[in-house]
Amino acid sequence: MAETLDLDEVAAVLRERRREALERLAGTGAERDAVVAASREQVADDEHDPEDATIAYERRLLDALAHDVRERVAEVDAALDRLERGTYGTCTRCHRPVPVERLRALPSAATCVTCASR
Repeated sequence: MAETLDLDEVAAVLRERRREALERLAGTGAERDAVVAASREQVADDEHDPEDATIAYERRLLDALAHDVRERVAEVDAALDRLERGTYGTCTRCHRPVPVERLRALPSAATCVTCASR
């Protein structure tokens, strides 16, 4: 007998992951705002300021982290949408079933292992 998933449990896990991601996004945004505010408080001079490179790096890092979290939220939202439409667990590329083991490990997975490795 094929192993199945409790779709209510999957939805709860996805909603929790979404909540956590949005929390991280808010924290990252607040951190970036603090970095930007701190950079405004610095006295600008004509000489190269070694701290300026660090602040720019921190901003880029926080922007990249926020981008990654937004992508994670979008993946979770897409998985919740597939749950609602009744297509959760079906590969969005080849339309074959996504293995339950993959969905347990990565509940927002949209593709089977074969399509994910292409």
